[in-house]
Amino acid sequence: MLIKAEQLDKQIRIERFTETRDPDYNTPIKTWETFAEVWAQVQDVLPSKAETLQEGVEVTERPSRVRMRWLPGIAPDMRVVIVGVGEPDRITEIVAGPAELGRREGIELQVKAFNRQGA
Repeated sequence: MLIKAEQLDKQIRIERFTETRDPDYNTPIKTWETFAEVWAQVQDVLPSKAETLQEGVEVTERPSRVRMRWLPGIAPDMRVVIVGVGEPDRITEIVAGPAELGRREGIELQVKAFNRQGA
């Protein structure tokens, strides 16, 4: 399974959750820090959108498959930000993977973007 360069047409940012302490008040500060910025292939999974109503809030899910070259250290508790060109960045959470493609030639992730509206 060889991933060709021309297939990697979207720039993504992989981020991991970090927690530090405020030096003045010793309260936790929760942030996302960049783990890696790479090129990837992003494909929407059909059906590409699902809408549900949860406690009066409309939740739209947008599942996608992300393939990239092998990168060690990716964990399921990270998130993927699909960098938008001419549109807003799409923040997604990893829902499955990482799965190894070939013999460490690539990685496949299943990600899902959530959009919450209403209340």
